[in-house]
Amino acid sequence: MPNHDPNSWQAVPHLTTALTGPLQQIETLLLLEQPAIEAWFRSEWRRTPAPLYASVDLRNAGFKLAPVDTNLFPAGFNNLNPAFLPLCIQAMQTKMELVCESAAKVLLIPEDHTRNLFYLESLATLRDIIHNAGYEVRIGSLRPDLEQVECIDLPSGRQVLLEPIVRRGNRLGLADYEACVVILNNDLIGGLPQLLQGLDQPILPPPGLGWSSRLKSAHFTHYQAVAGEFSRLLGIDPWLINPLFRNCGELDFKKREGEACLVKNVADLLQDIQRKYDEYGIDKPPFVVIKADAGTYGMAIISVTSVDEVRSLNRKQRTKLGSMKGGGGVSKFLLQEGVYTFETWGENEAVAEPVVYMIDHFVVGGFYRVHTGRAAHENLNAPGMHFEPLAFADPCNNPDQNQSPDAEPNRFYAYGVIARLALLAAARELAEH
Repeated sequence: MPNHDPNSWQAVPHLTTALTGPLQQIETLLLLEQPAIEAWFRSEWRRTPAPLYASVDLRNAGFKLAPVDTNLFPAGFNNLNPAFLPLCIQAMQTKMELVCESAAKVLLIPEDHTRNLFYLESLATLRDIIHNAGYEVRIGSLRPDLEQVECIDLPSGRQVLLEPIVRRGNRLGLADYEACVVILNNDLIGGLPQLLQGLDQPILPPPGLGWSSRLKSAHFTHYQAVAGEFSRLLGIDPWLINPLFRNCGELDFKKREGEACLVKNVADLLQDIQRKYDEYGIDKPPFVVIKADAGTYGMAIISVTSVDEVRSLNRKQRTKLGSMKGGGGVSKFLLQEGVYTFETWGENEAVAEPVVYMIDHFVVGGFYRVHTGRAAHENLNAPGMHFEPLAFADPCNNPDQNQSPDAEPNRFYAYGVIARLALLAAARELAEH
């Protein structure tokens, strides 16, 4: 749910670490080189158009600012500052005109879980953005049990109407509705339905970018290349904006198959991270995040600081790592450098993690996940966890040269730059499809 306290939009979490030297160097360079950076992005977007939308989870360790996840079917639009909705609308208009300039009717396909009111609030906000961009929009559900229109009342006072999808030949619509464009807000973790195959309509994002075929390791391979190119532009160490990673082949945690490969790769990755920590004088213990190579919602994810922790994973932890949203199993894992988050909020110093939202190649805002029950090295997007969204006070595209590099608008600009690097990596994924 959105944070409706208007005062909260004028505040920003506090960076509670003395290890800010490298980050301040980056923030300073981002301000100094802003024209060159934006020219570089413009050139890249001409070469490789951005996906319809995305959200990027960032971690700010003070000494490092890097993306840890990029979601191409984002939820959470209801957590954005309402003042930035005009940015969302304008960006949506720009993208839709590029995709199909004659389009008038949109079919929006959501996730199947109808009991999650937080998701449905996001869906209602996304529907409203599309509508206010000048398009008729209706919501068609993939649920096989939906045989008639279902109206769901939301805590915000809005309603969501879910309607059964009807396929006519190679086009999707509803019983009384012919759609020009299909917008997917379903990550397809359960596989690509026959209903979505072989369509003549534009479908955004393409179903091939769903988690049934997309891998995080492929995304971060692209991101590694993007971060390298950008770092050469600025003359910085790419590690400062790029999480190291490795991946194994097939693993079965329940049967303990492939464990030797996992142990070796965790050991090697911890060693690589420690070398960089030694180089920058960082006295924190390195850690590795083991996560499913496909999927979202913070499932199948665990943090370790040693190979002994990998060897001694208990039954509950192994079950967690082997399970995914929708009840599917997990056999491919990404081993990612853990990035601390040293941003905290409030008297209780709750851990805060920025999430940046983009439509087309435009940053349209974001929010912080603020979590009282998690540590600086833990995942803040876990199932069953309660977090308070804190809407960004700044849309991330308005740096202030007259303020210090770490001032609020400049920190948000830095978030927007790093998030767009991840978006560019996703655009290169899209180009492969």
